[in-house]
Amino acid sequence: MMWYIPAVLLTVGIAIVSLWENPHLPPSLAMSDKFIHGVMYALLAITWIAPLAHRKPARVSPYIYVCLFVTMYGALIEILQRFCTLTRSGEMADLLADFIGALIGVLLIAVWRSLSTILR
Repeated sequence: MMWYIPAVLLTVGIAIVSLWENPHLPPSLAMSDKFIHGVMYALLAITWIAPLAHRKPARVSPYIYVCLFVTMYGALIEILQRFCTLTRSGEMADLLADFIGALIGVLLIAVWRSLSTILR
């Protein structure tokens, strides 16, 4: 149960930051928006992989589930930004950055686990 705490906190934190009405972003932050999306969603994927690693193996890899979940979560956030906020806008480019970040996070953990198994 403790393994889920970072994942849940990061999931809620991303929602709060993403839906926060803030019309005045610093220009430096606006320029690196896609990079920030990628990093946030890579970290989100990594935190969701950790609790699933302690469960017995499933027929479908948890990496696929996590990548799909994190991408769908990013899509939900983009839809909410577009229709439920006044100063935020949902963008397909943000969703693409979310997907790439989730994929990178999942791949990093997969490579890490493979290397740690080989080096044992």
